[in-house]
Amino acid sequence: MSDMITADLVDLDLSADTKEAAARALAERMVAQGRVTDLEGLLADVAAREAQMPTGLDGGIGIPHCRSAHVTEPTLAFGRRAAGIDFGAPDGPADLVFLIAAPAGADDAHLTILSSLARQLMNAEFTAALRSVDDPARAAALIRGERAEDAPAAEGTGAAGTATDPAAERAAEPAAGPTAEPAEAASGPSASSVSSASAPSGSASVPVHEDSAATPVAASAGAAAGTTAPAAEPDGAGADGAGRPPFRIVAVTSCPTGIAHTYMAAESLENAGREAGVEVIVETQGSAGFTRLDPAVIAAADGVIFAHDVPVRNKERFAGKPTVDVGVKAGINRPGELITEVRGKAERGWVTSGAAPTPVERAGEAGEGYGTKLRKWLMSGVSYMVPFVAAGGLLIALGFALGGYRINKAPSVMDHFVWTQADSWAALLFQIGGVAFAFLVPVLAGYIAYGMADRPGLVPGFVGGSIALTINAGFLGGLAAGLIAGGVVMAIQKVRIPQALRGIMPVVVIPLISSAVVGFLMFVVIGKPIASAQKGMTDWLNGLTGTNAVLLGALLGLMMCFDLGGPVNKVAYTFATAGIAVSDPSGSAMKIMAAVMAAGMVPPLAMALATTVRGRLFTQTERENGKAAWVLGASFISEGAIPFAAADPLRVIPSAMAGGAVTGALSMAFGATLRAPHGGIFVVPLIGNPFLYLIAIAAGVCVTTALVVALKTLRKTAPGAAAPGAGGSAQTAPAERKQPVAA
Repeated sequence: MSDMITADLVDLDLSADTKEAAARALAERMVAQGRVTDLEGLLADVAAREAQMPTGLDGGIGIPHCRSAHVTEPTLAFGRRAAGIDFGAPDGPADLVFLIAAPAGADDAHLTILSSLARQLMNAEFTAALRSVDDPARAAALIRGERAEDAPAAEGTGAAGTATDPAAERAAEPAAGPTAEPAEAASGPSASSVSSASAPSGSASVPVHEDSAATPVAASAGAAAGTTAPAAEPDGAGADGAGRPPFRIVAVTSCPTGIAHTYMAAESLENAGREAGVEVIVETQGSAGFTRLDPAVIAAADGVIFAHDVPVRNKERFAGKPTVDVGVKAGINRPGELITEVRGKAERGWVTSGAAPTPVERAGEAGEGYGTKLRKWLMSGVSYMVPFVAAGGLLIALGFALGGYRINKAPSVMDHFVWTQADSWAALLFQIGGVAFAFLVPVLAGYIAYGMADRPGLVPGFVGGSIALTINAGFLGGLAAGLIAGGVVMAIQKVRIPQALRGIMPVVVIPLISSAVVGFLMFVVIGKPIASAQKGMTDWLNGLTGTNAVLLGALLGLMMCFDLGGPVNKVAYTFATAGIAVSDPSGSAMKIMAAVMAAGMVPPLAMALATTVRGRLFTQTERENGKAAWVLGASFISEGAIPFAAADPLRVIPSAMAGGAVTGALSMAFGATLRAPHGGIFVVPLIGNPFLYLIAIAAGVCVTTALVVALKTLRKTAPGAAAPGAGGSAQTAPAERKQPVAA
């Protein structure tokens, strides 16, 4: 790490009080050193990464990081602020901030060194040394992994530098003791998979915990805390007092950038396993590549932990093992709980019938509120339902466009189809779309249950969703059926099962019992009340006229533009698509669909227009994103505005919401209707009152563009809009310093 951080990249008196300002101050130092070509472009990439998941960690650490095309070489900057900065960590603000910037095509050697730093941050002695050192050169030396006697003395301090405190010296020395065994001594050939944090030949190594953390070990229950039993003891002797082998866990960690959280989670799990007397072997699927765990090691494992925020590669290797599936930050913050959870599942005989779900599908993590868990479960169902909505809705709309509004009365194409008649092709499209629409509620219910209970939840979820259609409980019935099915399966999975029945649980017992329970509840207990509620909501929507309809359009517009494809956006979109998910939707339902799509087109189109009319207010990267936003907005892809919102949320999001509200209200006031759930301007021929509809969109785009330009202009001319780099070291151009990531 000798060329990745220097004293000029260290700020021990960071003046920033927000995470955006901290990233800017540290990034300015990188610019001053010639390691970053575009300050605003880098900050936009950092903000986009931060939007995916907060980078604050327990213990007062913030690690904003990203890959960026604006970085010339892998670089690390360090800042310290005693008052702390909020990076979203559960235990409070961070006083140690590491900005990690890697080029888009960084070589594996440098990324490996960055991964070693990530593991090092799990060592309390190392972080204590960084909190006590008072010289930038010695702080940089500590982070590089140099011994105290090798660190350069601070200018004017003489030989007895300021970094000679005991904690700093301990952090700069290689770990010693029984844990410092060669990786080859670990159990099985897969030890290399967790030793990837070692620095490559010729590079400065990161000494703290590198040997012990990178070597899978079996901890002795009788050993003192923090020590490990000798690796590779024959037959597991010495693993516990009875000579039984230790409980074995294999884990996979990964994060979106694969630079920091991936390796910190691995270190945390290995340390927790050592303390609990459990053998933990981790496969880190990071940016520096990964070495697959040996199949024999996986076969011998008693349980699996997935700590990830991107899909686990080759997940099928772990099928049939008791599995805990969580986000990567859970692997960092509560590894002991995860180990306890997977041991409990193994004791109850719980196994997966296949690959574990991806992060959006899995149940809420322990410690989260019920609201957060419910949102994850519902989003799992919605994410699978939306493609059926798009395909079915567009086919039905095309059928109406070709055959007129009476095409829904056409006979089945099985009985009557003439190749040369347009009406036959229109009927064919309409009937295929109707079949696709028939899957909406069952898919919604099935994948809500899947998000809660994995594959065993699919059968009762689909059964409950189909019953909801049968009894006319509709969309609300599907929501209820999915939640009930998931809850029933989760309850069954908690029951201790005899060994003889464990093999048939996922394929026979769970589907049988859960489907019977869900069917009983839907048919006999809650079905009729839900059907009545569904009918009442439909009648209310059909009765909306005048001011009430305009207010509803404004509300839906606000929701569509609040998080640009996030949960609130999806709630509004799902509400609209549920209304047209029938062969003959009501007029009010089609007006709602039109308002929702119009509002969703506003943010990207407005950002594209703003970068065109006032390009100097935006960075080069944002201007390039603006060109793509024209197409994305025209196609009703609200996510096209996310790069702008991530870089400047306090100006972009309120402006987008204002324009979305105007468009939604005008669309409802103009009485525009839409049968297709997607398509943007490409389905304008299917829109009722298309000219007025386009006027509504144009009005919202103009409002958002005007607000964004005004707010960015005020920010640029405001005195003291951006403070210079800490210590005056960053020689950033004034025009660049006037564009903070967010106020």
